[in-house]
Amino acid sequence: MVYSGLGRSWTFAIKQEENIMESANFEQSYSVPEKNQYKDSTYEIVSKTAYLIGVPLRIFENEHEAPQLEVYRRLENDKNARIIRNLCIIRTEIERNFKKINDKMRMEYKSLLSLPEYVSASAINSLTADGINFIKKSSTQLSGHIVEINRIISDRINNCKSLFPLWLNWDYVKELFIMPNGLNEKATKDAAVVYYENLSFYPYQMYINWHPYEAGNILYNDKKFVTLLYEWNNDEFTEYSKVADAGSYIKGNIYDYITDSDQVVVVVDCENSDPYKLSATLRRLNSEYLEKIKTIILFDDVHTASAWGILEKFTSIPVEHITIERIKQNKSLVDIKLTARACQEYYENKVDSFIIVSSDSDYWGLISSLPKARFLVMIEREKCGPDMKAALTDSGIFYCYLDDFYSGDSEELKTNALFREMRIYMEQAVKLNVNAMLDDALRVTRITMSPAERKQFYDKHIKTLQLVIDDNGDVSLAIKVK
Repeated sequence: MVYSGLGRSWTFAIKQEENIMESANFEQSYSVPEKNQYKDSTYEIVSKTAYLIGVPLRIFENEHEAPQLEVYRRLENDKNARIIRNLCIIRTEIERNFKKINDKMRMEYKSLLSLPEYVSASAINSLTADGINFIKKSSTQLSGHIVEINRIISDRINNCKSLFPLWLNWDYVKELFIMPNGLNEKATKDAAVVYYENLSFYPYQMYINWHPYEAGNILYNDKKFVTLLYEWNNDEFTEYSKVADAGSYIKGNIYDYITDSDQVVVVVDCENSDPYKLSATLRRLNSEYLEKIKTIILFDDVHTASAWGILEKFTSIPVEHITIERIKQNKSLVDIKLTARACQEYYENKVDSFIIVSSDSDYWGLISSLPKARFLVMIEREKCGPDMKAALTDSGIFYCYLDDFYSGDSEELKTNALFREMRIYMEQAVKLNVNAMLDDALRVTRITMSPAERKQFYDKHIKTLQLVIDDNGDVSLAIKVK
């Protein structure tokens, strides 16, 4: 994403500025094909990006635009985000009004601080309040101010990394804010040439580092933006469940199914299901309908993902977790146990409706054995074969894909699962009592300490024990010696 000189002069570019900006329209139009292509998308990522690059507040306030006002308000309270936004606003305004500002500074000896008609006074005041000053006495030319802004953005943009999910390649996002060779005044002029000549292609006419072309509103929604972002970096984004949610047709059928049921039980084949996808599905369904579900019964095998053990922390529905031991190590009994329990719920507990979470075709035997019971099946797109789907369709049984539900906010479950397993590993790997360690060291060295001396040594040295992790991931304990 590095621009080279385009053979056009800086002078030509700035002469175009007055006419360009007179006709500029910030609101971007959406085509019907685009709406269909990117339907059911989320808006969290584009809203954060729009905020950081300096998109005007009025865009967020317009309910017909993609950037969400709630995200704007949230980030306004984040100092790191606020600093980047105001720096980007000023950078864009300088480039947009370069000729006017330059003339005022050269002929009337004005400074940026005295030109509120061209450079946002509120942005400058906010930066000052946050401890940021980009106006250097040594910068005698307007391009020098852009260089300093670029330097600060480059130094601080990583402070905003935590605003974006782990699954999103941060380097791709970060690059949007870094002007190519932006610490070089000539390079800033080259970048500005690109900006002026392609102003209508920039999102809401705010400067970003990209190769501008006619792509509509690149901040239309998360699905479009992330797809394009990866394409610009010669990469491909395919995890669409992270930027889109199941549509109203899918959710409507699930809600109708639950509404028409007397008692609903969810039975989960943990061997043939993904805990993170199921968690994402439950999180995106209306709680009003989920309250009608009696329980979720997890039929687990010792070889499945350990995350099933903490699923209950991420749903308000009662969860029964059944771990099934194997008689033969090569033979799971999950499908048999699930089938038996479903029959028990039907005949003994009068459960009339089941949601089966599994991509295994073996459960057609259960479905066909209880013709008076009602079934809805949740499967994964790549795991369920065409025969099972055809059988469900022919029998009028609705099925949906877990993959279609928004999973971009499932990091908490994954993080908790990782922490759980790491704690178990550490407990098994590290068995150390520091008091016993000190006792042994005193014995071997034949050193005698009074209780007061021992406590002093303990507080000064033993309590300073810290983990040291080398490049290979090997961990050791180190004593800090002053």
